[in-house]
Amino acid sequence: MAAQIDYIEVKGIKVPLIFEQDTRLPLVNTQIVFTNSGTITDTKIPGLAKFSSKLLNEGTKKLGSNGFSEELESRAIHISANTGSETFVIEVSSLKDEFENATKFLNTLLKDPNYSEAALSKVKTMTLGALSRKENDYDYVASNELKKLLFPNTPLAQPASGTVESVKSIELDDVKEFVKQHLVVARAIIVIGGDLDIKEVKENMAKILNTLPKGKSEPLPHFQASDKPKESILKRETEQAYIYFGSPYNMAVNDEEYYKARVATFILGTGGFGSRLMEEIRVKRGLAYSAYARVHVNKSVSYLDGYLQTKLDSMDEAKKTVINVISEFVHKGVTKEELEQTKKFLLGSEPLRVETMSQRLQRTFMDYYKGFPLNHSETELQKIKKLKLKDLNDFVKKHTEILEQSFAIVTK
Repeated sequence: MAAQIDYIEVKGIKVPLIFEQDTRLPLVNTQIVFTNSGTITDTKIPGLAKFSSKLLNEGTKKLGSNGFSEELESRAIHISANTGSETFVIEVSSLKDEFENATKFLNTLLKDPNYSEAALSKVKTMTLGALSRKENDYDYVASNELKKLLFPNTPLAQPASGTVESVKSIELDDVKEFVKQHLVVARAIIVIGGDLDIKEVKENMAKILNTLPKGKSEPLPHFQASDKPKESILKRETEQAYIYFGSPYNMAVNDEEYYKARVATFILGTGGFGSRLMEEIRVKRGLAYSAYARVHVNKSVSYLDGYLQTKLDSMDEAKKTVINVISEFVHKGVTKEELEQTKKFLLGSEPLRVETMSQRLQRTFMDYYKGFPLNHSETELQKIKKLKLKDLNDFVKKHTEILEQSFAIVTK
């Protein structure tokens, strides 16, 4: 059956439940998604959201990390927490026969997280080690620098994992306060699929939700990307130049014209060897092995970004080529052949994007999260199929804001 949306009423709140029954394998996959609880909330301590998720992965205080892991492994149960920009997610997977045990272990974890100095120290050591290694990952360095240019004085200007200074400053009370504020019924969305009926799902998920505070939901902030072109050049010991670029992209998360942005961006920079950027930068000029541009349209942000690596002595040429390709794209639009090839790819590859239950659940979740009806993805494909060249080019030429490119470059 296809994914459906239902609700579980807990503490006076109707919690959305996205569910798909799949009896082909005796497996169950569950996600509890907490909205407005990701790294976008790190306004005081950069990296706190990700740090909190890592500490939740250290098991319970009673059993400790190893003891809790052993209990899970003996039953083939997996529980983990992770964060995105806008959401905090707890994932649980198990065999059908262990689903009830899996919910019990999750309940135990939520009631008794491993809030110990030993766990805090362990997570700090691991996080600081990872940050240290990333100092020489120049893609990471350039990407973070671009975010600083596009979103100054916002949580997005800070690395999602935090800085050495911010991570060192985190205390147990900070994690406790984060979990208390964000892992609450009012922010929860349940996403679950597998060999279960919906009645069993509701009963077990209600037990989990009842262990959480009621809390309150808050509107997600929206951050506008800077429309004032800037450039930041960072000098490092590198044999290549890392060029990251970005601009505003004026579109709301629930814009009915998003399908046009999807087609246009595929032609500009997402479509691999068929894209404009790849054609001009790699095929014609041999300046880079690859070059990409993508559009991010979320509740909190809407912007275009892209990247490439090139030889040190061709850095300036590569940067000019990016500017020229995007300028020509906006002013002249796309060709009929480009549109038809993109249609063939997007429509032809659609079965690959919905072949697994997790893919279908994720798609249904994103449609719901963005405020669209359940069948929105299918409707969008039909719109792409019928899209006319003039309508697409009118749309492309309207988005002149992508000409306001900022550049973050790591070079020697």
